[in-house]
Amino acid sequence: MAKHTGGAVVSAVRAAIAPVVESLGYSIWDLEYVKEGADYFLRVTIDSPNGITIDDCETVHRAIDPVLDEADPIEGAYHLEVSSPGIERDLRTDEHFQACAGERVEVRLFAPLDGAKVYAGRLIGLDDEKNVLLETATGEKALPREKIAAARTLFDFDAGN
Repeated sequence: MAKHTGGAVVSAVRAAIAPVVESLGYSIWDLEYVKEGADYFLRVTIDSPNGITIDDCETVHRAIDPVLDEADPIEGAYHLEVSSPGIERDLRTDEHFQACAGERVEVRLFAPLDGAKVYAGRLIGLDDEKNVLLETATGEKALPREKIAAARTLFDFDAGN
């Protein structure tokens, strides 16, 4: 099989491992192939309605490792990491924003919009133009996706969210 590079790695890996991950009762929350220092990392973030434990991560790691060896979508050595998205999860895709509708989130912008660079509130979802819609203390706010540097869910440890 031809080796993939860049964004094609994520697509090839997803195609290879998604059926295995789903057959085990999990979903792929995120996939990342990055270089840190001299090393490359393939990070597979899994989720399930019942949450994720370290045993779940190990189960998925053991199941997808031989699939990745067989498919061989990555040229060179890399480290495979399987993890949970965590209680405060990063929101990077349209699917993430849709899945977390109703949750409290924090959105950081590249540059201030209407005088603020950080917005927090209850995530409404996405509109037709793919703006992220938030219900904030001052009302509804539409934040253009291209202006968002980072977004994540917020867990209120005092209230149990």
